[in-house]
Amino acid sequence: MAPLPSQRWQTYGPQPEAVTAISDATKLLPLVAQVLANRDIITAEAASTFLEPETEPLEDPLEVFPPLAESLDVLETAITNGDKIAICGDYDADGMTSTALLLRALRYLGGNVDYAIPSRMNEGYGINDRIVEDFHADGVRLLITVDNGIAAVEPIALARKLGINVIITDHHELPEVLPPANAILNPKQIPQDSGYAGMAGVGMAYIVATSLAAQMGRLDEFTNPLLELFTLGTIADMAPLVGINRRWLKRGLARLPQSQIPGIQALIEASGVNTSNKSLKPDDIGFRLGPRINAIGRIGDPEVIIELLITDDLEVAREKAEVCEATNQERRRLCEEIEAEAIAQCEQLDLSTGHTRALLLLKANWHHGVIGIVASRLVERYGMPVFISTYEDRDHIRGSARGIPEFDVFEALQHCDEVFEKYGGHKAAGGFSLKIENFERFQQLLQEFAKQQLEPEHLKPLVKLDSEANLSDIGFELYEQIDGLNPWGIGNTEPVFWSRNVEVKEQRIVGQGHIKLKLSQEDVDGGQTDIGGIVWRWGDYYPLPRQVDVAYKLKENTWKNDTKIEVEVVGMRHSAAGQAELGSQQDMVKQILANARGAQEMQAQALKPPVPKFPPIPKTGPRPAKVSEASAPPLTPQPVPAVVAQHYAEKVDVDLSGAGSQKAAFEFGDRPYSCQLKALEGDRKELLIRNDRGEVLAIEQGQANGLLGKSREEAKIVDVRRPRFKELIKSALAALEQS
Repeated sequence: MAPLPSQRWQTYGPQPEAVTAISDATKLLPLVAQVLANRDIITAEAASTFLEPETEPLEDPLEVFPPLAESLDVLETAITNGDKIAICGDYDADGMTSTALLLRALRYLGGNVDYAIPSRMNEGYGINDRIVEDFHADGVRLLITVDNGIAAVEPIALARKLGINVIITDHHELPEVLPPANAILNPKQIPQDSGYAGMAGVGMAYIVATSLAAQMGRLDEFTNPLLELFTLGTIADMAPLVGINRRWLKRGLARLPQSQIPGIQALIEASGVNTSNKSLKPDDIGFRLGPRINAIGRIGDPEVIIELLITDDLEVAREKAEVCEATNQERRRLCEEIEAEAIAQCEQLDLSTGHTRALLLLKANWHHGVIGIVASRLVERYGMPVFISTYEDRDHIRGSARGIPEFDVFEALQHCDEVFEKYGGHKAAGGFSLKIENFERFQQLLQEFAKQQLEPEHLKPLVKLDSEANLSDIGFELYEQIDGLNPWGIGNTEPVFWSRNVEVKEQRIVGQGHIKLKLSQEDVDGGQTDIGGIVWRWGDYYPLPRQVDVAYKLKENTWKNDTKIEVEVVGMRHSAAGQAELGSQQDMVKQILANARGAQEMQAQALKPPVPKFPPIPKTGPRPAKVSEASAPPLTPQPVPAVVAQHYAEKVDVDLSGAGSQKAAFEFGDRPYSCQLKALEGDRKELLIRNDRGEVLAIEQGQANGLLGKSREEAKIVDVRRPRFKELIKSALAALEQS
């Protein structure tokens, strides 16, 4: 059976009454009404409000955040008096957009304001004593933190001691002891059923800026540019897209194609985002604009982003955007290198037993600015919590963590509190630092916590399915109604549908390991529906089996003025029909791969002409095939024993009509291959795989070793249990099954 990712599929339960009520009131298709019901929107009134969030009454921020009124008075007084104001931001997209937003607002309102962002490489997250002392030396009278500060008790105490007033705006979890600021504005302090509860740091900065402008009578003059920055930061920070976030983002996404900020215009140009639509999508920010901003914060100088987002000169903005583009390319290169090395570490672990329930990885020279991205990719690949770390210096380790739904990262870090010098985060992600001498203890505590929280069945990537659909259901009407539920994000995840007994009609590798597909399903009336699609980063599973159940999102694809609705595949499993069809091939996989694990290493033995032979095999293993003297080319004894690969290469082309022979072509790792499955004496089989350089890999059923080469001088024994050979063999067998 062809390999597929190990996933667990979870389907929402049907809610027929809610679906009928919503569909009747809103004229939505039942499939779309089911999506709303799955998000706990189960009445017609709630559905109408969700579709048109501007119709919901808006809470007054001054009532929601009692310290806001005092903060505005302190800010207005500082602006009026000409006092120096300083903003301390953070080096991620949320922190940098928050900083740019407040800089634009306070300068527009007449403030004498500057900013500072700590060095990711040398100082780490959040305000510190060095920044406070620099501000004091520069004569700063008022300090505002954005997207940080809630846990900075000592630096804030130092600022107050030096006579600096402090306003903290943050959205991270509240510590037991709060800093001694003049005012603290944090959505974690308000009731969590409030529409404001899910704001990111940029949301808190947006409220401060717009409320101050309203108090000073200048709100209408610059709301749109601030809304654009709010939109960028909120989506890039993966804040929940519900409540006030959803309300403002729908407006902000519609503004971005005609942005008034030169830096956003330049970013859109550099990233190739399509602005022909009336509104951008969260994916445009999450996968295009956001990474270019975050790349600077991860491996570059955050000042580039701040200057990009506050300049009014388009040419300056384009220069900064080019820096973002180049930095993002370097970030991608680093991620690919680190991911490959991290996967190699994981492959050395026995993850099948369930003993390891959280991955803890460590390697020198990994860039800690990007290891968080790699952690997220490993979670997608292995379905396990991932804690990935690298050496900060000779004595310290710094790392990032990403979780799965059943695992709270922040609670895990708290459980390991004794080993850390510093840590923080939330349910889904976190960061930590510790001394090297404590790493082994960290590993013990982490596995202890993971075993308390997770069962073996949790350790597979989760695919949540909204509803079953037929491919014939997919069209422009369904897509447009689904698109009306945007913006997607945490709290309002993009719908995933699934269809059973789908045929993979066509497939080919494109780009860096993606698979382009044509899928087909039989309709209820006996016809066929075909639809195009893509699977991202599934090159390791190519070729896909022919008959599958498939999980997917809907996507609009425009090429040369031709727009189609296609699918983005996020999950596959063997269908019932496909499993029956692949039964015999599954036996073959077991024979060539599973049995090979128990075979002993072959012992070297010189070949004796004129008949080439396999090296000795264990007595319990199957006997090797004999090669007739008539078909074998004359051989000279070789110092390295081998079956002559050229002989097999010749046989591929002349022995296809024989009993038990099969032949197929396939691609693996972006290279073309051909393969043949030959019947030998008795019920044994031999697999031959040839690449585009003429090299042939020959593996006899049940053997741990194969033979590789394109001439008798080059042929050598190889261990086919090595991961790359195993995957190559699986791909060849899958291709033969489809031939």
